[in-house]
Amino acid sequence: MDAAVRLHNLTVNFDDRFTLNDIHWTLEPNQHWVITGTNGSGKSALAAVLAGVGKIEAGDVLGLPKKVGLVSFEAQAELIAQELKKDDADIMDVISVGTPVHEMIFEYCVDTELARDLVEKFGLTGLLDRAFRKLSTGETRKVMLIRALANEPDLLILDEPFDGLDAATLTMLQNHLAGLVTTTPMVLVLNRFDEMPDFITHVAYMSEGRLAHAIDKQDPHAYQELYQLLHLKTTHLNIPPADNSNALPTLDPKHPLVKLHQATIKYGDTIIVDKLDWTIEQGQHWQLSGPNGSGKTGVLSLITGDHPQCYTNDIFVFGFQRGNGESIWQIKQFIGYVSTSLQWEYRVSTSCRNVILSGFYDSIGMYSKANDNQKKIANEWLALLGMTQRADQPFNKLSYGDQRLLLIARAMVKHPPLLILDEPCLGLDDINRQLVLALIEKICQGKQTTVLYVNHHAEDQIAGIENYLGLVKNS
Repeated sequence: MDAAVRLHNLTVNFDDRFTLNDIHWTLEPNQHWVITGTNGSGKSALAAVLAGVGKIEAGDVLGLPKKVGLVSFEAQAELIAQELKKDDADIMDVISVGTPVHEMIFEYCVDTELARDLVEKFGLTGLLDRAFRKLSTGETRKVMLIRALANEPDLLILDEPFDGLDAATLTMLQNHLAGLVTTTPMVLVLNRFDEMPDFITHVAYMSEGRLAHAIDKQDPHAYQELYQLLHLKTTHLNIPPADNSNALPTLDPKHPLVKLHQATIKYGDTIIVDKLDWTIEQGQHWQLSGPNGSGKTGVLSLITGDHPQCYTNDIFVFGFQRGNGESIWQIKQFIGYVSTSLQWEYRVSTSCRNVILSGFYDSIGMYSKANDNQKKIANEWLALLGMTQRADQPFNKLSYGDQRLLLIARAMVKHPPLLILDEPCLGLDDINRQLVLALIEKICQGKQTTVLYVNHHAEDQIAGIENYLGLVKNS
């Protein structure tokens, strides 16, 4: 590839099944990219565009090389479908046995010596006379890899090339690709960051058909953020357990967590919230939205007991009727709370691990000795956040977004029945916002804590939150 490939303001349709939107991307000849993202984000579609696949509806693709080597599940399926067509008895006098493997490889490739070497390394020598369509999925994948590698492409595109390979074969392929670094630009589509070869120079992150981030891998800050985002989006780790030695009292599952009946907040003649009826059942995640002045914070204060008018309203929380002698701490033990103001208050010089541990004691900073199980749980939260290597770093030296992630983990460490996240993305840049939203999605998947997510914008939705309450500002 002698010149840069440029995708400018590009919209591409793939048979009305998927659309890439407004793609701006430049690949220089000396760069090697990984495209990553969650399932359905458009990773494979973006890679396919470089091979000329898809219908361009807007924008331009400039500088595509003439010879592109593409290996993907879609291309694999298409090749097998072509072979199966040879079985059509209506157009053939004899039953086809299909194209043999040696023909699929050696009549296609340019470098036959390399092809023979790869056939041996991939363990296909004994299969050269077998019909291509009789191979297993993994074996057909190896044939396609050999074809692409031995055809001396100007640009090599490999979509999940390491899937299904044993450890030895995976290492062999990675070593071979490393040997192409100086001659062949490469684009790899990968779900897992831990499979990323060392020679990769840049990373593209796809989200909902758009190129959300394109970073230089040598930028440690940007790379760390993107690593955490992908880790939270795709990891199979579950929400860490609670500490059984410090378990919260069990709530009656027949009672809602919160029930507001005709709740009203007013100051003099000014009514902020007027006769609000709202019930939050256990396991029922909610999004509370509304403009400034609509009463979002006031409603939260009614629930937590921090609003003076909570005792003049008909409010039921965690089995308690407000005003019947319960203490504020009896209520707050069941609530995890994260807000920008809490982050402003949390200015003590302590480690990331201790911030999470402080959630067991509802303290700002650590003034008690954590037990071994609590330390284990804190380490599991750090692993979930992709921050294991930063466990002993000072909290106040972290980025604003990383601090927010740790404070959410702190609020969650006791598995409160209700987690209130008050404008958790306020003040965050785009990638840190996505990190926080990904963590909230993870918590919703855990099904042990009910999430109440508070924000300004109703359209800023989170997977797993299916209930919505919108407040309006009274004139």
